Amino acid sequence: MKPADSIQDLQYFGEFGGINPSISDASTYTFLSAKTMFDTFEGNADGCYLYSRHSSPSNLYLGEALAAMEGTETSNVSASGMGAITSVIMQLCSAGDHVVSSRTIYGGTYAFLKNFAPKLNIKTSFVDITSLKAIEAAITKNSKILYCEAVSNPLLEVANIAALSKIAKKHKLQLVVDNTFSPLSISPKKLGANIVIHSLTKFINGASDAIGGVVCGSQECIDDLRNVNDGAAMLLGATMDSLRAASILKNLRTLHIRIKQHSANALYLAQKFESLGLKTVYPGLVSHPSHHVFKAQMNAEFGFGGMLTVDVGSLKNANTLMELMQSKNLGYLAVSLGFYKTLFSAPGTSTSSEISEEEQKIMGLSEGLIRFSVGLDNDIERTYKAMFKCMQSVGVV
Repeated sequence: MKPADSIQDLQYFGEFGGINPSISDASTYTFLSAKTMFDTFEGNADGCYLYSRHSSPSNLYLGEALAAMEGTETSNVSASGMGAITSVIMQLCSAGDHVVSSRTIYGGTYAFLKNFAPKLNIKTSFVDITSLKAIEAAITKNSKILYCEAVSNPLLEVANIAALSKIAKKHKLQLVVDNTFSPLSISPKKLGANIVIHSLTKFINGASDAIGGVVCGSQECIDDLRNVNDGAAMLLGATMDSLRAASILKNLRTLHIRIKQHSANALYLAQKFESLGLKTVYPGLVSHPSHHVFKAQMNAEFGFGGMLTVDVGSLKNANTLMELMQSKNLGYLAVSLGFYKTLFSAPGTSTSSEISEEEQKIMGLSEGLIRFSVGLDNDIERTYKAMFKCMQSVGVV
């Protein structure tokens, strides 16, 4: 079954027959008996709710839809993508444990693994996720997690999830995949991932009006995260608000339409930019080093995603071009992604600024790199022509 079909097949009705489920606008819930309260607190009363930090009907509706999309048994939504990421790492790792992670990941994730996790005596080795030899060489007897992004932020490296899954199984590691850049286009669970994470803030919500995250995994994994005694999701308290959960659920229903348009527009721009001689990175281009990897594991109808990068040579060129494109109403100079308008930023000085300049150079993150989250423009040809004029004006083409 296609991942969008799983969302399509869900059926929810509101308390009074509404076509949207009722929003559970409550932080605490009443019980007819004290025993039921005790059973609920112990996790032994299905369908009963105790306190919204633990769960709420609205959050569970959204979680069920996301689990269906990713093909996992269940999921747990959180207040942010980082709330999802950090809770998983802290749940799976204890003091003395080790993580093998892609070196090209979101700056916040990198900062957590590099700077915060060592305070808990959790160490991380950052590797080239496209080198299976480098990954195996980094694994130690204390390794617990193999962590990557399906499509990396911001360099758009593509993880060979099936190959990573074989390595993870061989060494008894949990393969954790952040799929934020490629929802629907890639289904990590079907390729062998144990846990799939999203920042719901981005493509899944699509409106840049909410922060959220999700962990999709087995029932055992999610039960552990929610455990009232030692569950990281429960005890760290990164709980999604029910109103936001209801809003994101509504937007999720159009994700399949939006992703197709994001992908089509991004492919068009990438091909045009590359034809100008610009150093363009997009998984849909044959020139992308892992084009064949993406193509082999993708759900073809959803395309290669809405993210691309262009290197314009210097930070000055990047900033001038982005300011000019914004002034021409071609998009917004803003971080994040998945909005209906194109968003562009220089990640070296924004979303990846937590990574040192030296490490950025090792990764291949140049100061002139612009990350585009391509929007839903109806006439992408007109957008390109206007962008081309801006590039001419700045002198990068």
